[in-house]
Amino acid sequence: MGTDVHASRLGEAPQSDFDANAAAATGPITIPPNTATSTPVYDRSAPDDPHITEFDGGIEWLAHPDETGRRASHLLDGPDGPWLLDPLDIPDLDARIDAVGDLAGIAVLSNYHARDAAAIAARHDVAVTVPPWLDRAADRLDAPLERATTLGESGLRLTRYSPLPGYDESIVYRDSNRTLYVPDALGTAPFYTVGAERLACYGVLRLRPPRALFAEFDPDRILVGHGTGVFDDATAALRDALDGARRRFPAALRRHGLTQLHGLFSALGR
Repeated sequence: MGTDVHASRLGEAPQSDFDANAAAATGPITIPPNTATSTPVYDRSAPDDPHITEFDGGIEWLAHPDETGRRASHLLDGPDGPWLLDPLDIPDLDARIDAVGDLAGIAVLSNYHARDAAAIAARHDVAVTVPPWLDRAADRLDAPLERATTLGESGLRLTRYSPLPGYDESIVYRDSNRTLYVPDALGTAPFYTVGAERLACYGVLRLRPPRALFAEFDPDRILVGHGTGVFDDATAALRDALDGARRRFPAALRRHGLTQLHGLFSALGR
């Protein structure tokens, strides 16, 4: 089952992402023009032309849709009001939140996604929820913190994923509307995918794809921390990402190895 969505970029249809389908499975390393190592992976300037997608019960926005990292943020409405997940600030964010309801809280769900959570929390007088295993993120937030494994009464449940030393994130799932959010391990940004992939494991995670972790989920939509969400045949996209991860690792390494390394150093610097 698909999900009705409406995308906009200052009232216009969103520009399409780089076509990862053109990525060759063999050959030397090539980096698309917008992911060249001379271009910052993450745009740190004030956003002025975000890509916004509205869907049933939520909003997705890419504050800098042309950056290589394609950082995505989300608002998910729930029984206790809207929650923000790993938010970057955009000019009309407060108005969009108010149109849904009083902000219930903000959650930072990856050690590398502190982003603008503290500033937004201060404006709305709410705490930032950080799971207890995300100490790096907590240390970078100048805001009242809730170190918790649940997000209020939202129905969003958190699962720890820690495949490597120093790598921690929280996978989020809501059973009531089959919404899955993955901060880093899976993504749709061009520097994640190769071939016909709509969703892919990040970098070396392809070598040991987390099949057991995701086996319990049957998502109708998949939201990610890097790239636009998957709103059609989401479960099929998830199974393909996991089942083909190891087989496509050589192609992903050739195509995106340098870009992902550059992105890692950029994230570590924040």
